[in-house]
Amino acid sequence: MLPAGVEGAGWSAWPAPAKLNLSLRIVGRRADGYHLLQTVFRLLDWGDTVYLRARGDGRIVRVSGPVDVPAAEDLAVRAAQALQVASGSALGADIAIDKRIPQGGGLGGGSSDAASVLRALNLIWGCALDVDHLAKLGQQLGADVPVFVRGANALAEGIGEVLTPLVLTPAWYVIVAPGVAVPTAALFQAPELTRDAAPETIARLSCGTARGNAFEPVARARYPAIAAALDWLGGLSAARLSGSGACIYAELADRASAERIASACPAPWKAWVVAGAERSPLLTALEDFGKV
Repeated sequence: MLPAGVEGAGWSAWPAPAKLNLSLRIVGRRADGYHLLQTVFRLLDWGDTVYLRARGDGRIVRVSGPVDVPAAEDLAVRAAQALQVASGSALGADIAIDKRIPQGGGLGGGSSDAASVLRALNLIWGCALDVDHLAKLGQQLGADVPVFVRGANALAEGIGEVLTPLVLTPAWYVIVAPGVAVPTAALFQAPELTRDAAPETIARLSCGTARGNAFEPVARARYPAIAAALDWLGGLSAARLSGSGACIYAELADRASAERIASACPAPWKAWVVAGAERSPLLTALEDFGKV
């Protein structure tokens, strides 16, 4: 079902995939307060859909989107505005978002929406900015945006801007949303957060030997629903937190095993069974659009 307002000619649809953090370590802190990270991003073959239509009057109009996020604060809107400034384009856009990724879930929904807007409008408007330029624009919007712009599973280091592409083993995932939203900034400020973990090697991170999430003990202590979900899923498989939460997940070798676990998810939690992606489905959509 299309989101409200998506009617008439000229619309195009763009995937905005979710991500998981297969590991997340904080290995230091810069003098300006930014945390130095080491995290493995796994893109998923599931997420939001961003609908776009070019406008000739230069206006950026959010036709529909997350109801509790004002349009002026929506990363998708801000991404379009940033691209206008960077490219000098006189065109505008209508934006509508079919949200599936839970907000405040640690799955990168807002960042992915922004990346899809950057990549797709760059094509629709004929801006011809290269991927490096778009990734830099994305970094100004949020630390997770560049990995979605580039569209590859990756090890992220620094404050999230240094990306090393990774080849990850095919896998299925059960994702559980325990019904709470976690403000990332609050967890970064938590005094009990471990900020001096030893860096891991790329080899151990890419093969899955090194796992763990620095935010998990903090989220577990502060959010009883997250603790309960980790305990429930952990009784069936290895359960982990994605990002700063609130969503948790388990990695399975096959779809049937994932579906068995998801079917037992207690109400009112929600569960999804999704496949890990070798690369972002957004890249395929961009290639197909260019063939039309």
